[in-house]
Amino acid sequence: MAISKELMENLEKRRTAARAGGGEDKLEARRKKGVMTARERLAELFQIGTFQEWGMHADHDCHNFGFEAKSLPGDGVVTGTGLSEGKPVAAFSQDFTVSGGSLGRIHSKKICDVMDYALKTGCPMVAFNDSGGARIQEGDDSLSAYGQVFFRNVLLSGVVPQIAIVAGPCAGGAAYSPALMDFIIMVKGSSNMFICGPEVIQAVTGQKCTMDEVGSPMTHASVSGNIHFVADNDAHAVQIAKRLLSFLPSNNVMDPPHQTGAEVNLASDPEMDALVPDAAKNPLDIEKVISRLVDNADFLEVQKEWARNIIVGFARIQGVVAGIIANNSAVKAGTLDIDSSDKAARFIRFCNVFNIPLVTLVDVPGFMPGIAQERGGIIRHGAKMLFAYAAATVPKITVILRKAYGGAYLAMCSSDMGADFVYAWPTAEIAVMGAEGAVKILYKREIAAAKDPKAEEKKLVAEYRDKFCSPYEAAKKAMITDVIAPSETRARISLALRNTLSKRETRPPKKHGTIPL
Repeated sequence: MAISKELMENLEKRRTAARAGGGEDKLEARRKKGVMTARERLAELFQIGTFQEWGMHADHDCHNFGFEAKSLPGDGVVTGTGLSEGKPVAAFSQDFTVSGGSLGRIHSKKICDVMDYALKTGCPMVAFNDSGGARIQEGDDSLSAYGQVFFRNVLLSGVVPQIAIVAGPCAGGAAYSPALMDFIIMVKGSSNMFICGPEVIQAVTGQKCTMDEVGSPMTHASVSGNIHFVADNDAHAVQIAKRLLSFLPSNNVMDPPHQTGAEVNLASDPEMDALVPDAAKNPLDIEKVISRLVDNADFLEVQKEWARNIIVGFARIQGVVAGIIANNSAVKAGTLDIDSSDKAARFIRFCNVFNIPLVTLVDVPGFMPGIAQERGGIIRHGAKMLFAYAAATVPKITVILRKAYGGAYLAMCSSDMGADFVYAWPTAEIAVMGAEGAVKILYKREIAAAKDPKAEEKKLVAEYRDKFCSPYEAAKKAMITDVIAPSETRARISLALRNTLSKRETRPPKKHGTIPL
């Protein structure tokens, strides 16, 4: 006996209705705008035929304000699992064509179910956010529903990678789920994210502003630092997510996807020597250093537009996945300030929890001076970097390229902060402070009494730099592993990474440390 034709037709009819979301006219209108539908976004993420949908036939259970007569296919969200570049991934995609993608109880349950699955199976979580926010017709049920999602964001944190793609509106409380995830990608032209929009801000404070000023991708990428990547369109956003996943393990008990089949190439790179500026005051092009250091110049920079005085991102160095943290002397002379400290500390903690080795490239004259920095809490923010590095138990390799002064020397992962290998170029200057500042304090009287104060100061600065700032002085005291030529950097780091992949370090038992937030 075969299954009845009527049952099969009914099943197909229901599937067709679910796939249509808010209706073919709404789906087509999005396509004309160059915006993908909720299902098209998932199709872009997953390999063909591997997506298994959860809750296709779910619907809302709201019985107020006329909703009892409405059907909301899938309750405005598509959820499920599949393979992305061969890796199991869980995902949800909010459907703006269905009641504006608003979140109600069943909508939330579908999201929570797939997040619970990601937690149990140890697979990454990808979220496409495109929602008008809480479904006010469901009252406090919608608030509770958001709380359920936030709670799971925190449960998943540090267990599996979480990537949020903000592909449409993400307003009010809805913004907190992406904020609780590891990486946020926003799409140009079609997305915004804010707690209070321009109308509310003006009504409450009297301040006039535009959506671009408070909620646009570029504002969050370059001013607030809330997001990590800006995509040109939906497809580009998915490409960024896939590239991110290519560097990450599926969960916190797995190693990153290293590619260590080939032997380490110990050849020198003379071009690296040529990148060192003639004068110490001239900026070092750290982006070119990173390009020569990593495999195929393939470096995925994170938060590229924000706090440019420090650069962070993912790469492979002779096959080994590494998180790179580097001072950028072309911006604010490479000093550490409030924003750059926050940026680096968060990145370091992410790498540590997902077993990604850290490579730190140091060229830092100190912490940024200024009233605004002091009043803004530079002490507290700078301490985050000290905490993050000291707490990290992954392999830590540091290379001091040029300046490494004062507390910033420690904050950039010196041996005292747990670095496993510390190399220094011959141009490295390791000191409590720069020679010019130190001489003005230590030899104030001598300079004042000299016939030619400027000449005397210049002579004393040179003497101080040779005696106290030289990397060989630090080498004498076993503060560094070795002094190396720039051309040797890639080979030395590659060996250090291979030799520390088996590193295991235990710490005193505790729930967690109290990082200065």
